[in-house]
Amino acid sequence: MATNYEKIIRENLTRAYKEGEIKLEQTLPARREGRRLVFRAFGEECSLEPEAIAFSGKVDAGPKGLILSLYAAHSNPGALMLEPFKAFKDLPGSMPYQGAFTVNSERVLIPHVSKIQEKADLILQSFAGEINPAGAAGDFSLLLYPLPKIALLFIFYLSDEDFPASATCLFSSNALSFMPLDGLADVAECASKALIGLVHFS
Repeated sequence: MATNYEKIIRENLTRAYKEGEIKLEQTLPARREGRRLVFRAFGEECSLEPEAIAFSGKVDAGPKGLILSLYAAHSNPGALMLEPFKAFKDLPGSMPYQGAFTVNSERVLIPHVSKIQEKADLILQSFAGEINPAGAAGDFSLLLYPLPKIALLFIFYLSDEDFPASATCLFSSNALSFMPLDGLADVAECASKALIGLVHFS
């Protein structure tokens, strides 16, 4: 019996594929391998088929699979616009989600800030992106692409004798064009979990 996640994933994939896989291949964007559409997401290779989503070859019918299905369902020909980056609290309708976003996507990173700086090269081997992009603040920053058309700018301050470490997550300017608001919060949370996993378990 299908779980609630599986049902929603299949509904999203049906919507994503309704105009055909050639268009979906272009709008994600992805490369085609047989019936699979393949691209990188959250630092891993992921693949879409009409009835399933897989990460690193393993079918995912949980939260990450749901995020990917939402991204696919909202895919469109628009191009990613990086700037101006936007804080989650500045996105329309975000107030009810702000507390959870701060805890799950920003504060969760604070104990790991020095390790993230130490292993920035490793992170960039998994995620497309760059360290310390022009104009970014903080002691260091990472511009990452957890999904092909959604970028996150993580700005970090290291702890010192006066202030504790901190982490801030900003979204590319038109991220809402490719994902609904609650999905964007999940994208940031999933990306933060992936960062922690990379710096401690790779």
